[in-house]
Amino acid sequence: MAKAPPDLGRPIARSVVRPSHSSAAATAKADPPTTASTTCNHYSPRMSVCLLSTCVILFIVFNIQNLRIPPSSLPSTAAVESLSIRWQKLVNSTAACLGKPDDHGDEEGDRVIEDKVQLEDLTERLRQSVTFLPLKDLRYADKPLDGHTWFMSSMYDAHEDGEVQYQQFPSGSSLGRVLCLKGRDNHDGSWNSYGLAWPDALPNNATYMPGLTFVSYNHYDYGNIWHGLSAVLPFVAWHQMNGCQPGPDRWVLYHWGEIRAKMGPWLTNVTQATFDRPPSIEVFDGVEDAESAPVCFEKAVVMRHNEGGMSSQRRMEAYDLMRCKARAYCGLGPARDAGSGPGGMDIGLTVFMRTGPRSFRNETAVVGIFQRECAKVEGCRLMVAHSNNLTFCEQVKLMSLTDILVSPHGAQLTNMFLMDRNSSVMEFFPKGWLRLAGVGQYVYHWIASWSGMRHMGAWRDPDGDHCPYPDEDRRCMNIYKSGLIGYNETHFAIWARTTLAQVKARKTYEALQKNNVVGSSSGQCTCRPTE
Repeated sequence: MAKAPPDLGRPIARSVVRPSHSSAAATAKADPPTTASTTCNHYSPRMSVCLLSTCVILFIVFNIQNLRIPPSSLPSTAAVESLSIRWQKLVNSTAACLGKPDDHGDEEGDRVIEDKVQLEDLTERLRQSVTFLPLKDLRYADKPLDGHTWFMSSMYDAHEDGEVQYQQFPSGSSLGRVLCLKGRDNHDGSWNSYGLAWPDALPNNATYMPGLTFVSYNHYDYGNIWHGLSAVLPFVAWHQMNGCQPGPDRWVLYHWGEIRAKMGPWLTNVTQATFDRPPSIEVFDGVEDAESAPVCFEKAVVMRHNEGGMSSQRRMEAYDLMRCKARAYCGLGPARDAGSGPGGMDIGLTVFMRTGPRSFRNETAVVGIFQRECAKVEGCRLMVAHSNNLTFCEQVKLMSLTDILVSPHGAQLTNMFLMDRNSSVMEFFPKGWLRLAGVGQYVYHWIASWSGMRHMGAWRDPDGDHCPYPDEDRRCMNIYKSGLIGYNETHFAIWARTTLAQVKARKTYEALQKNNVVGSSSGQCTCRPTE
């Protein structure tokens, strides 16, 4: 499908307005009157009114035809030819209007008034013809992430090979119509609904919100930093694809069709850094009768497939931009200071701890193993930190100094994309996860690949809490999921030694090649040119 138009500049004013029904005659879309050949005098003062009425009729003919077309299809060749014939007839009528003498007197004025009445009536019909469908389509409840998903299930995404999948309103695929939402239920998404309307004939009692709106559908939530980042990443890719125009005026967040009022603090900071403004989360509190009154957006971009469909290169470009923008937001340069190792090279090894479930049972012993191995490598610096004790910018700075990240499986590993490309990640699991945790245990393998990191594998503790059921029994996961992680001194030492040697060899080679990986791979906060 063709890419949606990239022109999404922000209006100067940012306010909420309602459509004026008194101006319906100048803005409506409807079928033309039965008599299209209006007659007027070339020299009559009513000529301008005649021309205006005729032009409105021409405009309405096309939009009424669009109304009959399903949202997922475009006009056929036959339909276009039919419209062309009707267009020519009305053009001929206009020419006749300009060329005939005034031999009808006040009949012309009566006809103009009659046309205006018809236009107002047809405009009202257009307003009432907007159909709202549930945001959450229960027909797809058993496969919410397949195909169209159950969010706005009647709509198709725009998708070019390797690019992000998205919907844009208005656009060619929406036939010029804008997106309207109704309802703000935060418990049952099937009570919230969506519809499409022409900007000139918004539904009655609609609130119009100018500017750019990002509408996000997340199968998970916006509090967990991994799930939230997965929802924001496609908007970053779209932002890049459109030349990094000014960020959105507002966000509308949905989880299974249910509206959400906030992002987690970490995700809020990432979003603010990337789009150069704090995210304004819209929950329609200021809309009168928001449960039933529609809200229509001047421009809207909808994401519902996360990074699905994006190529590896496009994913890395999006992560590069977020990394660079986060460092700039926190007052850091794209390149870190030269180290104290040979040739000014250093190797940052960070043991990133977590508390509670999936934390190390004996942190001191684990730190000691990596500390001894780091001491054997000239220029190696060991850093130990707990993710819950650091501010966002402290995490950004720590990751910018890290070449090897050692951490248990958990959301704190999402910070890995803030390291330089080609940095290494070592991941640790409690007992039982390999057999019972499902594909979710591989998310940090995925993000490492998508953001240009090197996942060095995972160590899975063979020991842990006893499960009274057979090892393959799903009930055991309730016991294992919150387990603690032990250690194997021999295995950890060999693994650390091998990873340190690989990182040192890579950085030495890059230094010899005079290839500044930090500067070149950070993206330099640049955007892809608009095509």
